[in-house]
Amino acid sequence: MSTPQVPTLFAGDRLTLARQLEGLRKSDLAARIEKSATTVAAWEAGTKRPTAANVAQLALGLGVTPAFFAPRGTAATTEDAVPHFRSLRSTSQRARDQAFAYGLLAVDIADAIEKHVEFPEVDVPSFEVSVEDVGEGPEEAARELRRAWGIDSGPMKHMVRLLENHGVLVVFSPTQTSSVDAYSFESASRPVVVLNPVKSDYYRQRFDVAHELGHLVMHRDAEPGGRVVEEQANRFASELLMPAAEIRDVLPMAMNARAWDALGTLKEQWGVSIQALLFRARRLGTISDVTYRNAIITLSQRGWRRNEPGLVTAVEQPSMLPRSTELLEASGISRESLVDQARAPRDLFDIAIARVPRFDGRDDDVEVQSRTSNVIPLLTGRAVSSD
Repeated sequence: MSTPQVPTLFAGDRLTLARQLEGLRKSDLAARIEKSATTVAAWEAGTKRPTAANVAQLALGLGVTPAFFAPRGTAATTEDAVPHFRSLRSTSQRARDQAFAYGLLAVDIADAIEKHVEFPEVDVPSFEVSVEDVGEGPEEAARELRRAWGIDSGPMKHMVRLLENHGVLVVFSPTQTSSVDAYSFESASRPVVVLNPVKSDYYRQRFDVAHELGHLVMHRDAEPGGRVVEEQANRFASELLMPAAEIRDVLPMAMNARAWDALGTLKEQWGVSIQALLFRARRLGTISDVTYRNAIITLSQRGWRRNEPGLVTAVEQPSMLPRSTELLEASGISRESLVDQARAPRDLFDIAIARVPRFDGRDDDVEVQSRTSNVIPLLTGRAVSSD
């Protein structure tokens, strides 16, 4: 039986990443490999170096290959990437660490694939908005983004594809991290948006994507998770998806049967939830706070707070990684080869390159809307966008 190959170099931050991917504390890992928590902490800090036998033991205990622990060059690390999580109180630090570790692994996977194809260049402008801004900063940032990206007036089209065409990596997270909502961060390679795999609502997903885009545009230096920062991201998303100049005059001014019918029509036209439309109406002053609260109560009574009626039943799908993988496999570069180059666990690699959320290693039964993509990374070394 051959001895597994052990890297001559060992990066402590890679051990931290592998441990967090498993959702383990240092003490949990120590117990799993029968070492002390102090020893694990020293390996991660780089003050001690594990032996080849230790590395093999760590790899076995964490479900990775020994090569996983080698340094990664310019890939993102926890020191240079700060994730924007929604609610810091509703999820544990360990759950957030596990979710973020997956996001960093997704960057590794994208970097490995981009050695063979060229993704769209990163084009995410920065319109920094201070948390002290009490004016129209978030709304103006959304309007500026529309202008910068040449987006016509009217409803936004495919939000995920829009971000991918501007160089943003968009992936679904594993189900084991689904307690953490959608989040985003800047990596050394490109901006990243990680979507919740169990939120299978097309309309809410689009708002999530716009919300995370708001963080990438406005909050590169802001402390994540604060109430003001999250409210600003919501306001950015509202203006981006429902520009005030275009939607104010068609929003209801009172809530009656006709107003609910109108909201249903606007929902399909603009691709947003009824709750988002009501939020927008209150923000723009077409309905009062009291009318808004009563409308939300009505939504709850109808069971629509969690399950609104809507015509679109499949969420938007990422295509940059899945389409690239298909092209590479067709050209003779196997998925197994890409897994090795990314040094990623196979199950997490498959999740990162999936078009739809995956459960227990299988594609979800959500209908795949299309096997083609507007984002087509070419093997010739440049990326084009088809019409």
